[in-house]
Amino acid sequence: MYFAALLARTEDGWEASDTELDDVETLSDLTDLAQEASVDEDTVLVYIEQEDAWFGILRVDGEEDPRIYVSDASAAARSSYGEILLTDELLGREPGAEEEIAALEELVDLDGTEDGEPDGSASSSATTTDRTTTRDADTDSDPDPDSHSDPDSGSGSDYVPAGPIGELGILADFGVSEKDLLTLRTDALTEIADALGASEVLEAVR
Repeated sequence: MYFAALLARTEDGWEASDTELDDVETLSDLTDLAQEASVDEDTVLVYIEQEDAWFGILRVDGEEDPRIYVSDASAAARSSYGEILLTDELLGREPGAEEEIAALEELVDLDGTEDGEPDGSASSSATTTDRTTTRDADTDSDPDPDSHSDPDSGSGSDYVPAGPIGELGILADFGVSEKDLLTLRTDALTEIADALGASEVLEAVR
């Protein structure tokens, strides 16, 4: 179960609204949504939560680049909404790395033969034998050949770390220290709203 809320700061305090994410597909979409709710380019916070799994915060201050915090990156990576927040920059990847990998995979058949390469029966048999020999040799030299493709193994382009990721000081100027943010688990929004002094307006939309 997901819940999303938007908190916009004004001269009179915070305004809260529940947020529909059906039309949000990218970080740019989410940032635009926050900027549209901004009052005089003041701070807007977008809070996204998957119950008992993870929560994320997007902070937008006027036209500045968005700031992001996610409580558990590996859990969020299994969510379509979490993937919006987990940018290449946040994960330390080269921008567009996933697209490049996908494009390369399309150029190669499942049997490893590149498109357009002749695949006769005789050469196929020999190639199969060569591949088997090579695979055996690779297995002997690599004690854990599956680790390169395992997203939880700590290697590979698809690897997403478990635990918090992003800017720990995202709410420090609102009274939520880095240490406090790291201790938040379930129902984190309630504690964040308490620190912001926005509990009443948030309760009205929950």
